[in-house]
Amino acid sequence: MFKGSKSNIDSNFWISYADLMAGLLFVFILLIGAIVSKSITLREDLENKKAILQKTQISLKAKENNLKKLNTKVKEKDSKITKQLETIKLQEDEIVKLKSLLEQRVSELNSTKESLIVTKNELKLKADELNKLNSLLLAKNTKIDSLNGKIVILQNLLDDRNLTLSKKQKEIDSYKNKILILSNKLTQKTKEQNLTKEKTLQLLEALDKKQSRYEELLKELQSKREKIKYLTGIRLRVIEELKNSLGDSVNVSKDGSLKLNSSVLFDKGSSKLKDEAKESLKEQFSKYITALMSNKSIEPNIDRLVIEGHTDSDGGFLYNLKLSQDRALSVMNYLLSLPIAKKYDLQKYLTASGRAYLDRVMVNGKEDKEASRRIEFKFRLKNQNALYEIEKILDENR
Repeated sequence: MFKGSKSNIDSNFWISYADLMAGLLFVFILLIGAIVSKSITLREDLENKKAILQKTQISLKAKENNLKKLNTKVKEKDSKITKQLETIKLQEDEIVKLKSLLEQRVSELNSTKESLIVTKNELKLKADELNKLNSLLLAKNTKIDSLNGKIVILQNLLDDRNLTLSKKQKEIDSYKNKILILSNKLTQKTKEQNLTKEKTLQLLEALDKKQSRYEELLKELQSKREKIKYLTGIRLRVIEELKNSLGDSVNVSKDGSLKLNSSVLFDKGSSKLKDEAKESLKEQFSKYITALMSNKSIEPNIDRLVIEGHTDSDGGFLYNLKLSQDRALSVMNYLLSLPIAKKYDLQKYLTASGRAYLDRVMVNGKEDKEASRRIEFKFRLKNQNALYEIEKILDENR
């Protein structure tokens, strides 16, 4: 009786245990699915951000081209204004010459007028003389005939002088009208010149403002371009720094990850770390971590250190997923026991992830199963901060 009861208890225990393990396995599968889904979502988000960044760079280049065209137009306008100023200067020289010519004409007219006045006085004296001669002729009839011819000649000379004086007076009036017209034209030219000078000064002030604004925009554009270039180039700089630090002692891939062959670390189908592989793993990992965490230009940008397990495509997905996860955990447990883990407080950085055969190594379209079975050490940067800074810069341009 008691034996049967004990057998039922054991049976119920193992059934409960099997249910518990099945539930845990189901929860674990859901957790892995959530992690994979989140990883895909983050990757798509990063690709979208990258596309936006590329469009922004193209927009910045277009703005730079527009600024160059604006600068060319400003230079052309500056050249036109220079030509206008030269034309104004030539007009000013012509006006000065006209003034000088007018002064010379006025001087000549004044001289001619004085000469005519002198001639008129002379004629008046001649008339007086004629009157005296007439009285003498009246007194002396014998001399009248001889003097009569002279009087006629003198009278003709007087008429000629009067006619010449009248013509000169008309010429003086004509010159006065011409002087008045030229004076009006000179006044008009002076007003036009003053207006042109005011417009030129306004154009120069506008050009100075546009030039200052152009220089400010150019400096702002250069500053933003350098900032974007710095933020997007963090990973490349970290990889370059990492390779320079490690040199040839550790083989690091192009993306900055450290890859170790699983056949060296584990037996086939096992997740237990080989004793003979521990020393080599310790040496490689220590150099890799030291290069990352001791570099002051790299360490502030590190967000996570990920240990990834990978398998080939032999066997089912769930089997390979569990095997790759167990191997990643086995490596992480060993590494956390090392002094270097305490030195750099790696517990807050390290995570383990199993990828099964999702990231197989393909050569010429075929799977390289030996290369696919591997453990990878990867670092993740604080990309969220960098993307936030880039979004702020993009928002400023809108």
